[in-house]
Amino acid sequence: MKEISINEIEPVRIGQVENSKAGTGCTVFVCPEGMRAGLDVRGGGPAGRETQLLNPLMAAQEIHAVVLAGGSAFGLEAANGVMNCLEERDIGFDVGVTKVPLVVQSSLFDLTVGDTFTRPDVKMGYEAAKQALENPNYRDGNYGAGCGCTVGKIGGMETCMKTGIGSYAVQIEDLKIGAVVAVNALGDIFDWKIGEQIAGLLTEDQNGFRSTEEVLRSSIEAVENRFVENTTLGIIITNAAFDKAALCKIAGMAHDGYARSIRPVHTSADGDSIYAVSVGEVKADRDVIGALAAEVISEAIKRAVQNAESAYGFPSAGGLK
Repeated sequence: MKEISINEIEPVRIGQVENSKAGTGCTVFVCPEGMRAGLDVRGGGPAGRETQLLNPLMAAQEIHAVVLAGGSAFGLEAANGVMNCLEERDIGFDVGVTKVPLVVQSSLFDLTVGDTFTRPDVKMGYEAAKQALENPNYRDGNYGAGCGCTVGKIGGMETCMKTGIGSYAVQIEDLKIGAVVAVNALGDIFDWKIGEQIAGLLTEDQNGFRSTEEVLRSSIEAVENRFVENTTLGIIITNAAFDKAALCKIAGMAHDGYARSIRPVHTSADGDSIYAVSVGEVKADRDVIGALAAEVISEAIKRAVQNAESAYGFPSAGGLK
């Protein structure tokens, strides 16, 4: 098994656009020929668009783009821009009079990071799709959907940390599998291999870590409106051949990667979601791919932390005092 770039899993093309001043952005995954896709949502507060297309009972067997974005539910507008860009290029499901691009989207909450009223919109979605098709520009860090990502927010924004978007991919013989994750969790982040905390809830002087789980355990009193500025979004990309039902199962197994790296995870204040897409015909065992999916998810989370830069007054792992 060797590490490869996420950009080597073709024909998926990835474009990113962000508004660094406002602290938000979007990351678009385009496959002009269409890609089989599944989805598993474990968090209690998701913001999504057209995600029912990925239910195995639905008629559509392929989609053309996945959008990960900031802006909470406001940011779902970005998918319209992606559709416009793809339609102009004759990409989509042929309905006779035009081609309808099938575009799904999930959004995370970053409205408290920069400018509350600047969100991913039609223009940003269009530009990200255009980048994907003409000049793929994916990179880890404070880019795309990762622009406004933070973690460790149980104590409010005063003691949280800056993270971003991260990727990791591997190749075994002809098989390729990778993950991209925008890390925006209520909880803390851990190195999945050694169990060491690498980001999350800070002490008041920002010189060290506290445990979000310990803070939660300090009181069992019900909280009606917990700090909900969260949601970790991920996507698994593989050239292994699977249908929607199998991809939904693989996405579910990939959530083990979230559980290894984020504590607590899948809370009512998170909208944690993972897509899984198949873009090839390599024959592989579903459970093997599911286990690998969890690993590449965990490593992508780690890369998101390592490549983030301090911004908006929030320190990154590399910027702690």
